[in-house]
Amino acid sequence: MQIYCGYDSREADAYKVCEASIQRFSHHCITPLKEIGLRVSGLYDRPYTVTGSQRYDTRDTKPFSTEFSFTRFLVPALNQYEGWALFCDCDFLFRADPKELLPLCDDKFAIMCVKHDYRPTETIKMDNQVQQAYPRKNWSSLVLWNCGHEMNRKMTPKAVNFMPGSFLHAFKWLKDEHIGSIPEKWNWLEGHSHLGIDPKAVHFTRGVPSMPGYENVPYADEWRSYL
Repeated sequence: MQIYCGYDSREADAYKVCEASIQRFSHHCITPLKEIGLRVSGLYDRPYTVTGSQRYDTRDTKPFSTEFSFTRFLVPALNQYEGWALFCDCDFLFRADPKELLPLCDDKFAIMCVKHDYRPTETIKMDNQVQQAYPRKNWSSLVLWNCGHEMNRKMTPKAVNFMPGSFLHAFKWLKDEHIGSIPEKWNWLEGHSHLGIDPKAVHFTRGVPSMPGYENVPYADEWRSYL
């Protein structure tokens, strides 16, 4: 299974844990979305400014949190607009083999994801980044991409480089019927998802257990064991 994982130089440990937790089950081709490499290749060129530790996108003037906030939407292009691919943020801990998602793939959908109703009340999240509220928040943190779907041909590198972040993260190039659902256990949000769910993938969206304040959240010990 082709997997693309977000990579942020400030969260190298998070990426390592995510990668190790996936490879524990079986070998997968995992491609880290490293911003500098994508810039050198010419696929990515969004400019930004920095105030304190917060980045602001120059083209839509909005704050963004990670080096892969926008590059995740290059997955269809990186996969040559063919086949299915999985994207996940780097702050995931997989407790099951991602290949279990393959039987869920339905070619009538352009993407498939967990359709969270996530409305955070805090204004600051990991690494003192601005916590923003927007429609379909966290839907883009784990996505099964049907890269060959005709609607995803709209996700050209030019579109990824120029469309507003709110347009991209809310999948506004798609109609509702183009977005399929997968069970919440594949994107279990720490601090939001119900504790009664036995997660197959834990998402430390507020902060990984190595960050102050998140050392004792659920599944922190499992995360540290991989680290």
